[in-house]
Amino acid sequence: MKPSLKKALASASDTRALEIGLNILDRVPQLIISQFEGKKAIVVCDLTTYEVAGKKVHEYLEKVGLAYGEPFVYNEARPYAEFGNVVLLESALKKHGAIPIAVGSGSINDITKLAAARANRQYMCVATAASMDGYTAFGASITFEGSKQTFSCPAPQVLLADIEIIRNAPPSMTASGYADLFAKVTAGADWIIADALGIEPIDTTAWSIVQDELKEALADPEGARQGEIEAITRLIEGLILGGFAMQWAKSSRPASGAEHQFSHLWNMEHHVYNGETPSHGFQVGVATLAVTRFYEQLLQISVDEIDAVVCSAQWPTWDEIKKRAEERFCNTDFIDTAISQTKAKYITKAELEVQIEKIKEIWPEMKMNLQKQLVPSEEARQCLVAVGAPVDSIEIGISKERLKESFYRAQFIRSRFTILDLALRLGQLTTSLNKMFD
Repeated sequence: MKPSLKKALASASDTRALEIGLNILDRVPQLIISQFEGKKAIVVCDLTTYEVAGKKVHEYLEKVGLAYGEPFVYNEARPYAEFGNVVLLESALKKHGAIPIAVGSGSINDITKLAAARANRQYMCVATAASMDGYTAFGASITFEGSKQTFSCPAPQVLLADIEIIRNAPPSMTASGYADLFAKVTAGADWIIADALGIEPIDTTAWSIVQDELKEALADPEGARQGEIEAITRLIEGLILGGFAMQWAKSSRPASGAEHQFSHLWNMEHHVYNGETPSHGFQVGVATLAVTRFYEQLLQISVDEIDAVVCSAQWPTWDEIKKRAEERFCNTDFIDTAISQTKAKYITKAELEVQIEKIKEIWPEMKMNLQKQLVPSEEARQCLVAVGAPVDSIEIGISKERLKESFYRAQFIRSRFTILDLALRLGQLTTSLNKMFD
């Protein structure tokens, strides 16, 4: 295991063992023995991952007498990460004391993570694709009452990533994971802004875990697309590190910024394209490129010409903001979320005036740090194309008009401070968007 992963694992609050290598599925029983005192285990998977690895994992457990009954298999190829599926598994787990082994990627891992926590036990995960960063993340992203929510629950105690299985996953899943990892670039930029303004200080440990080797992990998109061992290994390591950072911080801030707000928004709007919900990574990738282009527009402004007094005078009262939220989200089932999240980061006219003066003071250094952090939008586009991820919003069923509107809507649904909030407070959101889309 490389030093950065050892260090991240040592910092983890929940995960105690990590194994990455070729053809290592047979290591599962030994990990159950060493990490769970030889308790029996039950495989949790879907119809697809049962064939990919679940069946074999179950056989390895059965050979040494560690299998509890038959695997728990969701009767569909791609079960949705929604609360009903969590309850199904939770009910099954509460009938016995076996350790659940999530064999799969995003949905299976999140469902098992939350169900295990609600059943008051830890779990193990066997990764089947480099498709997202949630394997080692604290918390599970689950749709509940129409809204995508992050539920607080521990990360897996053990993670095994068999590179041979992961490199043979569908290329679209690899592309999705690559796009999700690329989002850490703009997420980091948003954190730089929040830190510079004293809103949310950068946690140096979490930052280091995610950012130190990020560009190395993203260096070979074509190799990742082709399933080359080295490229896939670096990609899954980068995704695992992102999860460890969230585990350390007990927050998604190290790996999630404005680009993730777009994805959450579209999920909350129940967006489907060709009858399916576009993958999280594809949504985030499209949003990452859009946010990168927005950064490039905003960083061109001359903040010295911005009048804090004028901006303060034009800043709406909370009642006006609330009314806008009610009008904008009146036909949705998450209007209360929009209001409460916006309220959490609202500041008064007087506070805005002070904040703008601070922005003007720190702008040169902050701008330099942001430009160092960001990848030029054309380079980002080329990388996403090379790995096979969509770069145009229409490729995931989002029109240009809806993408532009999403810049306004996305900042309402999370209290996290991002580039969208900075632009709004500087009175530059509409101006920069018009330039960008025109």
